[in-house]
Amino acid sequence: MVAQRVDALDLADKKVFCRVDFNVPLEGGKVADDTRIRAALRTIEHILKQGAKLVLGSHLGRPKGKVVDGLRMEPVGARLAELLGPKYQVIVADEVIGDGVRGIVAEMQKTDVVLLQNLRFDPREKSNDETLAKELAALVNVYVNDAFGTAHRAHASTAGMAAHVPERAAGFLLLDELASLGRLVDNVERPFVALLGGAKVSDKVGVLEHLIPKVDAILVGGAMANTFLKAKGVDVGSSKVEEESVATARNVLQQAAKKGVDVLLPVDVVVASGLDVPTGEVCDVLSIPQGMMALDIGPETRTAFGECLAGAQTIFWNGPMGVFEREPFAAGTMQIARAVAEADAFSVIGGGDSVSAVNRSGVAKQIGHISTGGGASLEFVEGKVLPGVAALEVEA
Repeated sequence: MVAQRVDALDLADKKVFCRVDFNVPLEGGKVADDTRIRAALRTIEHILKQGAKLVLGSHLGRPKGKVVDGLRMEPVGARLAELLGPKYQVIVADEVIGDGVRGIVAEMQKTDVVLLQNLRFDPREKSNDETLAKELAALVNVYVNDAFGTAHRAHASTAGMAAHVPERAAGFLLLDELASLGRLVDNVERPFVALLGGAKVSDKVGVLEHLIPKVDAILVGGAMANTFLKAKGVDVGSSKVEEESVATARNVLQQAAKKGVDVLLPVDVVVASGLDVPTGEVCDVLSIPQGMMALDIGPETRTAFGECLAGAQTIFWNGPMGVFEREPFAAGTMQIARAVAEADAFSVIGGGDSVSAVNRSGVAKQIGHISTGGGASLEFVEGKVLPGVAALEVEA
C-alpha cells in the first residue's frame, strides 16, 4: 500500500479539496510568518495549472470547537492571494460547511480558490465526525493531503473524509516529508546521531526508545537533560526536572548502555536564578548552586556535541539546547545549529522550536530537510502509523 502522488492524477475539470497546514502566527491582523503558506504553493499551483477547481481547508490556532474572531482565516487568505498573484481570486468562506459554502463551491470558477473557514471552529473536526467528513467530501471529487504537520491527527479533514472521495493523493510537501524522514528509518547512513532537547522527556520517550537500536549516539540538551542528570544522581539545583520521568530516563540510559549507544549529557551548563537576568554563569553540572537553574548547555558541552556531530553521516535534531528565546541562554542552541549545518551529513530538523533556532542562526539553507511537523515527525521516526498518511493509501 502506498500514497498516490498528486501529479499522477488527471485533475482537469475536477473539484479538489486540499488539506493544507496554514496554522501560521498572526500579528496585528496579518500573517507574521508565511513559511507554511509558501510550503504549500507547489501543490496548490500544480492543482490550479491542471485546470481543477480548488477548495482549501486548514485549522488555525486552538479555538476548541468555537468561533474565535482572532483565529479567522481572512488574514491567511489575504496573504495567499498576494502569493498567488492577480490571476487567481481567493474567496474565504464564512463557515466551515453549510449551504453558503456549498453555494460558493457550486458557482466557483477555475480562477477561484475557496478557503474554508478555520476547520477547528467546528467541534466535529477534531472528533473525526463522519457526518462532517461526508459533508466536506461531498464538495469535491478529489482529496489531496499536503498537511504533514497534522498527519498524525485522525481528524475529519485529515483522515475521515478521504474514504468518501473517489480519488485521493498526497501533495508534494507531504511526499517530500515522507521521503526525507524515511531516510531516518530505512537503510540509514551511519554514524547516525540523534540530537534531542526541549523540556519534556515524556514527549520524546517513544522516539528515544525507537531510536536506541538505530543510532550510534544520542545527545541530550535542554531542560530534558536535567531529568537525565537527576536519573544519574546529579543534583541539578533549581533546574526544571520532570520528576515523573526520572525512572523513564534511567531506563533509557540502561537500554542505550546495553545496545552500546553513547548518550552524551551536558558536562557544563549556563545557570541563572531566573529567565530575566542580563547574563548567565557557566558551571560544571556537578556544581550547580542551590537556587540556580540550568538554562543552556555550556562551552565544553557545545564542543563535545559538535565533535560528535562532525563525525555523523545522518543527524536528526528535535528540540533546542536551552531557552534560546532569551539572549543570555541562546549561545548553545546557536552553536549546535551551526555544527549541524557544517557536518558532512544528511540532517533533518524535526519541526517545532528547532526550526526557529535554525532560521535564527542563518543556516537553514545548509540543512538537508526541515520538517514542517514537530509532532508528526517524531511519531513518524518513532515508527507510528500516521492517520493522515494511512488514509491516502491505495494498492501499489
